[in-house]
Amino acid sequence: MTATTLHIKNMVCNRCIRVVTEELTNLGLHVKTVELGEVVIEDQPDESGMEKIDKTLKENGFELIDDKKGQIIDHIKTVIIELIHYQRERDEHINFSDYISKEVGYDYSYLSNLFSSVEGTTIEKYIIHQKIEKAKELLVYDELTLSEIAWQLGYSSVQHLSRQFKKTTGLTPSHFKKVKENRRKPLDKV
Repeated sequence: MTATTLHIKNMVCNRCIRVVTEELTNLGLHVKTVELGEVVIEDQPDESGMEKIDKTLKENGFELIDDKKGQIIDHIKTVIIELIHYQRERDEHINFSDYISKEVGYDYSYLSNLFSSVEGTTIEKYIIHQKIEKAKELLVYDELTLSEIAWQLGYSSVQHLSRQFKKTTGLTPSHFKKVKENRRKPLDKV
């Protein structure tokens, strides 16, 4: 039996993997592997089966990605999210463009142009927004100093992080910390 690969939009965390796995299993499908943004099932669903899969995924905030460009963009986002939000030890001098190009398997200028044309923003701005969301998370946890957060996120200085934080959120990191409101966004809404 030939496996089917499903590319799924908004699948950005371990909880998402669990929900998608449970929902596909509940549909009677045999899930082979699950990664962020991608599921391999051992089944070959017909058109009706794919409609059921799509409906179930949409009910849970996910979406099947049919076109190749959409799959590439989703892969770019997944690579960035995994690197910023889930990788514990990171080379502080990582070159995002080289890393993304290597992981996605396309020339960075092609990826950059494709991302900008479809998403209406640059990969660089998307990276900044993801870093700021991670900084918000770390500020809310209140376990690290601003200096440690800046270092962990690959900023050259606290001032650089603070400038980008203020530009993105309208607040300084210290003011954000004091406000204690839940101003974080789900990763798929960044």
